[in-house]
Amino acid sequence: MKKKIPQVVTIAGSDSGGGAGVQADLKTFQAREVFGMSIFVGLTAQNTLGVQDSIGVPCSFVEKQFESLAADFEIKAAKTGMLVDEEHVKTVVKCLKRVNFGPLVVDPVMIAKGGHSLLDQGAIAVIKEELLPLATVLTPNLPEAEVLVGYKIDSEETLCQAGLELQQLGSKNIVMKGGHFSEASHLARDFVLLEDGTSFWMESPRIQTNNTHGTGDTFSSCIVAELAKGKKLEEAILLAKRFIQGAITEGIEVGHGHGPTNHWASLSEEVTQVFK
Repeated sequence: MKKKIPQVVTIAGSDSGGGAGVQADLKTFQAREVFGMSIFVGLTAQNTLGVQDSIGVPCSFVEKQFESLAADFEIKAAKTGMLVDEEHVKTVVKCLKRVNFGPLVVDPVMIAKGGHSLLDQGAIAVIKEELLPLATVLTPNLPEAEVLVGYKIDSEETLCQAGLELQQLGSKNIVMKGGHFSEASHLARDFVLLEDGTSFWMESPRIQTNNTHGTGDTFSSCIVAELAKGKKLEEAILLAKRFIQGAITEGIEVGHGHGPTNHWASLSEEVTQVFK
């Protein structure tokens, strides 16, 4: 008998270097045994040293991609990544309201590892007002969260407060990725705030490495894969943390700059869930 495979889609930008963006999402989908599809919103000329250039895909073609997938596939979960600018965010929001792609994970990609801006400033207000209310899960890192809430996150108190404010913007569940927080600490800590008010931290050993390109994409796309397979949200988030921890711990050497993570790696056993 033919096996029915959960189907998922990434709505994001291309990384020509293969470590982040749509390429990282598809590698994660494959590793987590779901069938991955893609809607390209932007393209980059990129390697491990940085982003040399980027362009948006014509919005009319973005719409065509949505229409093609919706007409044929049974998509069970989706994610957004790099969305380029205000016009493209509005196009993606309009299309998401037309289709049923299941739970939506929003990774608000704004800045590449090397510092290149991947989101037009005019798009931020549209993301806050129109995209975040569609999100089942929002997965910002601290610099992205700071842009969304408008203040510096420099303590556990401000981090937790930012999570509440992001939830008030419409996103049901928040994962505040803490890789940039307390970088001198031996632990990497992520704050999770669920729709029912439950909150906890995920802790794992901090790995000293430059090979973390695409961690946010990989983490969020793993949540998508697990949701499509029917996992409860809390379990999906924990599995994603274990997946990305393994992908960093079992590192690979590719390129001469900020290298990618290892999508072949096994799930890490070094993730601890801490309720407070």
